Amino acid sequence: MTRRRVALGLAALGLSAGCGAPAPQMSFAETGNSEARIAALTRALLALGPEVDAQEAGRTARIAVLRPLDWAEEWQVVDPPLKHNFKVIHGLREKGLCRDWTNALYAALHAERLRTIDLHVGFSNARNVRLEHVSVVVSARGRPMEAGLLLDPWRIGQGRLWFGRVTEDPRYEWETLEAVRAWQARQKARLGL
Repeated sequence: MTRRRVALGLAALGLSAGCGAPAPQMSFAETGNSEARIAALTRALLALGPEVDAQEAGRTARIAVLRPLDWAEEWQVVDPPLKHNFKVIHGLREKGLCRDWTNALYAALHAERLRTIDLHVGFSNARNVRLEHVSVVVSARGRPMEAGLLLDPWRIGQGRLWFGRVTEDPRYEWETLEAVRAWQARQKARLGL
């Protein structure tokens, strides 16, 4: 089998993993050391609105940048995202799909009992289970998810955080859990379920 056929086969299997392919562009957040990434994310969080507390922004940034690196080690995530997805699907690894990163990051941030930052879960391609992607979104308190910042430790791989404005994501179009549930309810009604 040629290398090209093997690569195409792995890519096809990876697409059935439940997380879409990563963006070819990578955020500035992956460059530099962890402290530089934390500082950059803290600034981006503060830019969400004047109501965002600087200490909360700093704690949120520290958790979002550092904890996924711990999970990557714990979950043995040493490969690019799609290759790791293949391993999870075939039982070679227990965790590391986008939903695992989202669940873990959401729980870690929720435990902080943030007062000036709201947590959301964003969905992309929710109507196509083979390409769906899910990630944590944070916004200033009381602001909608669309005004928030996406925190995606799956996209780059190995727990390295990609972050950016939800509306400026170069790869995905995001929607809320409520929008996905409303669509699912309409589908069930249409099918008589």
